[in-house]
Amino acid sequence: SRAFYIITIALLSVLILTPTASTQSTASDEQRIIAYVDAHADEAVSLLERTVNIESATLNQAGVRQVGKVFGSELESLGFNSRWIEMPKEMKRAGHLFAERTGTRGKRLLLIGHLDTVLQGKRFERRGTRASGAGSVDMKGGDVVIIYALKALQSIGALDGTRIIVAMTGDEEYPGLPLSISRRDLVEAAKRSDAALAFEAAAGDTATVARRGSSSWRLEVTAQTGHSSGIFTEGAGSGAVFEASRILNSFYQELKGEQYLTFNPGVIVGGLDVTYDRAEKRGTASGKLNVIAKTVVVEGDLRFISEEQKMRARSRMQEIVARNLPGAKAKISFEDSYPAMSPTPGNYELLRILDEASRASGLGQVTAYDPGRRGAGDVSFVAPYVSGLDGLGARGGGSHEPEEFVELDTLPLLIKRAALLIYRLTR
Repeated sequence: SRAFYIITIALLSVLILTPTASTQSTASDEQRIIAYVDAHADEAVSLLERTVNIESATLNQAGVRQVGKVFGSELESLGFNSRWIEMPKEMKRAGHLFAERTGTRGKRLLLIGHLDTVLQGKRFERRGTRASGAGSVDMKGGDVVIIYALKALQSIGALDGTRIIVAMTGDEEYPGLPLSISRRDLVEAAKRSDAALAFEAAAGDTATVARRGSSSWRLEVTAQTGHSSGIFTEGAGSGAVFEASRILNSFYQELKGEQYLTFNPGVIVGGLDVTYDRAEKRGTASGKLNVIAKTVVVEGDLRFISEEQKMRARSRMQEIVARNLPGAKAKISFEDSYPAMSPTPGNYELLRILDEASRASGLGQVTAYDPGRRGAGDVSFVAPYVSGLDGLGARGGGSHEPEEFVELDTLPLLIKRAALLIYRLTR
């Protein structure tokens, strides 16, 4: 009947337009999370000051461990079981802090930070809404974002039943070798996670869906030597310096311009007699102006957005190296370092969830950061195994510089965004 039709339409309209209890509960929880962060903003700054004032350059093992104890204690107070993972003594690295909550609810998350800094000696100094200090933004500020995002969730009981691993490495700025050992536990944690969230410095209102990987290359050139008056003749050839120059110029001409691919010859040594220390990246060269150079050694880095791009670039470099000038021989070798974090659909889905949560709470839009402007990081090691986002940490500038600083007034915003993302992923 017409009356039944009208009543049915009215009921459907109510169901469509009225938020469900679940939706109302989620909105209420998220507002309580935001309120907690605002109420404890000064505490977050105090924790940042405390840890920045602990000197923890990578090789300062005692300092790295001390920072780990501070953050480990904070995580234990939130119901995490923490442990310190020692590295072999010969690696000369302090080790890593891992903390974990086990449960059955929501996605399994891996939150990544690091305890070490590049420089040390600059203590926390506040100037209005900014504070400077070693590691203030890279990345003790990011570690504080992790801690206070989790505190905000704990304040409303939202950590109960969650499955979260917090991994704070002690050598991100100068990884111990071999990487198969220094990043073993991080990779293992990724293999039993559904998503990885990394807290390197934020860049505006963005998150990082991709980071370029890095590897190194070594070019070794040898050539016939003899009196310089005979150079370019069939018997003498062109010498090692001209061969190395040809190769480097061909790299520039034939590889330059591909998006996200860069290659940099960082050090070169050439002459008649050459010594080169690979560990120290330094060497000596001697010769005579009237003698054809016999040896050249070049080392550089290669950065790429995917494993495919890396292998394609290496293949082209090998082809160039093989086109030897008369009287010269050259070989190139490669060594892996950081894998690439490629821009996968899973990474963009995490960004969508973060952006949606941020906008729904009035915190603004979050967009993808340009991968070409981001270097390698610990999240790269887990990227082959799990979807991830990076750049969720503090905002500031001057990373790896004496005047490194953090923007304190943006810290609550970034903690809120991180907390809301974790909340939505663990429902």
